Parts: sequence; C-alpha cells; structure tokens
Amino acid sequence: MTRDAAATRQRLLAAARDEFAARGIAGSRVDRIAAAARSNKAQIYHYFGSKDGLFDAVFDDMCRQTVDAVPIDATDLPEYAGRLFDSYRQRPWVQRIASWYRLERAGTGNLAQAVLDSNRAKIKAVAEAQAAGAVPVRFPPDVLLGLVLHLSGFWDANVPEFDAVVDVDTVTARRRIVVEAVAALLGRP
Repeated sequence: MTRDAAATRQRLLAAARDEFAARGIAGSRVDRIAAAARSNKAQIYHYFGSKDGLFDAVFDDMCRQTVDAVPIDATDLPEYAGRLFDSYRQRPWVQRIASWYRLERAGTGNLAQAVLDSNRAKIKAVAEAQAAGAVPVRFPPDVLLGLVLHLSGFWDANVPEFDAVVDVDTVTARRRIVVEAVAALLGRP
C-alpha cells in the first residue's frame, strides 16, 4: 500500500470511528464519512467492501489499540481496571462503539477474532495467576475477567439520571472507586 493509500485508509477509519460512535452502524452514512475523511465513497468500498466492513475495521482497530495500550497484569487486576478506565477517558469513543456493537451485532454470529483471541489470552492469564495463588479462586477466571472489565467501564454504562444523583463527579474519584471495587472483589483492602 502506498503512503497516500495508507493515509487515506487512516483518514477513513478516523472519520468512520467518529460517525459510528455518534450514530451507530444503521444511522451512519458513508457520504458523511467520506466527506469528513476528505475522500469519496468509492474509496470506502475499495478498502473495506461495505459500510459493515468499515465498521468491522474500525472495531478491530479500536480493540487492537486498547489491547496494545492496556496489557493485562493478572496479578494486579485492580490497577488493570484503573488503566482501562484511564484508556476510556482518553478515547471516549471506545465505550460508545462497543455499545453500538452490542446493540447492532449481538446474535449475528459474526464474532471479532481479535476480541476472542484477546479475551482467551486474558482468561488464561487470570487462570495462571489463580493457579499461582496471586488471585483468589472465588470466581472462575472468565467470570472474574468479565467483572473486572465491566467495573472498569462502570461510569460509562450509566444513564445520565444515575450520574445526576451520584455525588462522585471527578475523574480521579471515579477511577479510585473502580480500583477499590476490583480490590474488594478480590478480597483485598
């Protein structure tokens, strides 16, 4: 791929990321994505095959970036959850796109291989930490990982009405709660 082609592809991914985060798959328009990327619809179909293919590429890229930026440390799951929380603050589109993915792709049978591979590797790391005695075995490794992942995204999953009645309004305080909640889940002080 030439440098111009790679740059065009990256602009399309960035524009699509913003469009999909705001409107989901069904509500997004390739015309808007192409215009925002200073490209054209033909390039979208050339590189990605379809709007769904473009969404898949955005989702895959987003997941790979998250895995690379926030590697798991199964022996310190509270801080891992805190670093995931930090990652979501730095890249607010991640939770929005993940929500659209769950809403519009659940039950289709099309599972993202990168996410499957990442989850399997994380579950294995948690299982190894449990076998070594570094992590309690109260929950199976897959369930424990799921709880940690959900706690890290807790503040992004709430409706505005919940946020309106909760007196935790700083990022620092919210991160601390995530870390402390995972520590409590593990039976740590």
